[in-house]
Amino acid sequence: MIGSENSTPAWLESTTNSVKTYFRGVRTEWGKISWPEKRQVVAETVFVIAIVFVFTVAVYLMDVIFKGLLGLIK
Repeated sequence: MIGSENSTPAWLESTTNSVKTYFRGVRTEWGKISWPEKRQVVAETVFVIAIVFVFTVAVYLMDVIFKGLLGLIK
């Protein structure tokens, strides 16, 4: 085939166009996102850290209690 060595294969052109279309859609949707305010993010982060701390202490206390109870059985 003369002159076809410079042309792009159809599957590559189709794939490239599909990727471009996808990222255009991503950019459009990205603009529709309603981002939380900094104050809300900080408050929820502190809340999550507090809950994790409380559960960590609770699991530790259960571990100590069960270890003591099992020590009494032996």
